[in-house]
Amino acid sequence: MGYEQVQVACLLGLKSHARISKWEQGTAMPNVENLLGLSIIYRALPDDLYSDLRQELVREISRREKLLEAGRDVGG
Repeated sequence: MGYEQVQVACLLGLKSHARISKWEQGTAMPNVENLLGLSIIYRALPDDLYSDLRQELVREISRREKLLEAGRDVGG
Protein backbone atom coordinates (compact mmCIF):
# COMPACT_ATOMS: atom_id res chain seq x y z
CA MET A 1 0.00 0.00 0.00
CA GLY A 2 3.05 2.21 0.14
CA TYR A 3 2.82 3.00 3.85
CA GLU A 4 5.89 3.45 6.01
CA GLN A 5 6.05 1.77 9.43
CA VAL A 6 5.29 5.07 11.19
CA GLN A 7 2.15 5.48 9.10
CA VAL A 8 0.97 1.92 9.78
CA ALA A 9 1.56 2.45 13.51
CA CYS A 10 -0.50 5.64 13.34
CA LEU A 11 -3.35 3.88 11.52
CA LEU A 12 -3.36 1.16 14.19
CA GLY A 13 -3.25 3.72 17.01
CA LEU A 14 0.20 2.64 18.21
CA LYS A 15 2.55 5.16 19.82
CA SER A 16 5.65 3.79 18.12
CA HIS A 17 6.54 1.92 14.96
CA ALA A 18 8.84 -0.43 16.93
CA ARG A 19 6.15 -3.14 17.04
CA ILE A 20 5.65 -2.93 13.29
CA SER A 21 9.38 -3.51 12.84
CA LYS A 22 9.28 -6.57 15.11
CA TRP A 23 6.31 -8.00 13.18
CA GLU A 24 8.13 -7.50 9.89
CA GLN A 25 11.28 -9.14 11.25
CA GLY A 26 9.28 -12.07 12.62
CA THR A 27 10.47 -11.54 16.20
CA ALA A 28 6.94 -10.80 17.44
CA MET A 29 3.37 -11.38 16.32
CA PRO A 30 0.50 -8.88 16.35
CA ASN A 31 -2.41 -9.50 18.68
CA VAL A 32 -5.81 -10.26 17.15
CA GLU A 33 -6.93 -6.63 17.07
CA ASN A 34 -3.74 -5.49 15.34
CA LEU A 35 -3.83 -8.44 12.94
CA LEU A 36 -7.35 -7.48 11.90
CA GLY A 37 -6.24 -3.87 11.60
CA LEU A 38 -3.36 -4.91 9.35
CA SER A 39 -5.74 -6.93 7.21
CA ILE A 40 -7.90 -3.83 6.75
CA ILE A 41 -4.93 -1.57 6.01
CA TYR A 42 -3.45 -3.96 3.45
CA ARG A 43 -6.83 -5.16 2.17
CA ALA A 44 -5.83 -8.77 2.66
CA LEU A 45 -7.14 -11.64 4.76
CA PRO A 46 -5.19 -12.46 7.93
CA ASP A 47 -4.47 -15.87 6.35
CA ASP A 48 -2.73 -14.09 3.48
CA LEU A 49 -0.63 -11.94 5.80
CA TYR A 50 0.70 -14.99 7.64
CA SER A 51 0.36 -17.73 5.04
CA ASP A 52 3.48 -19.64 6.18
CA LEU A 53 2.25 -19.74 9.77
CA ARG A 54 -1.20 -20.79 8.58
CA GLN A 55 0.23 -23.71 6.60
CA GLU A 56 2.31 -24.79 9.60
CA LEU A 57 -0.79 -24.71 11.81
CA VAL A 58 -2.84 -26.65 9.25
CA ARG A 59 -0.21 -29.41 9.22
CA GLU A 60 0.08 -29.53 13.01
CA ILE A 61 -3.65 -29.53 13.65
CA SER A 62 -4.15 -32.22 11.00
CA ARG A 63 -1.50 -34.34 12.72
CA ARG A 64 -3.23 -33.87 16.09
CA GLU A 65 -6.64 -34.69 14.60
CA LYS A 66 -5.25 -38.01 13.38
CA LEU A 67 -3.95 -38.74 16.88
CA LEU A 68 -7.35 -37.92 18.37
CA GLU A 69 -9.07 -40.18 15.88
CA ALA A 70 -6.67 -42.98 16.82
CA GLY A 71 -7.56 -42.46 20.48
CA ARG A 72 -4.15 -41.18 21.44
CA ASP A 73 -3.26 -38.32 23.78
CA VAL A 74 -2.54 -35.27 21.66
CA GLY A 75 -0.31 -33.55 24.22
CA GLY A 76 1.57 -30.30 23.48
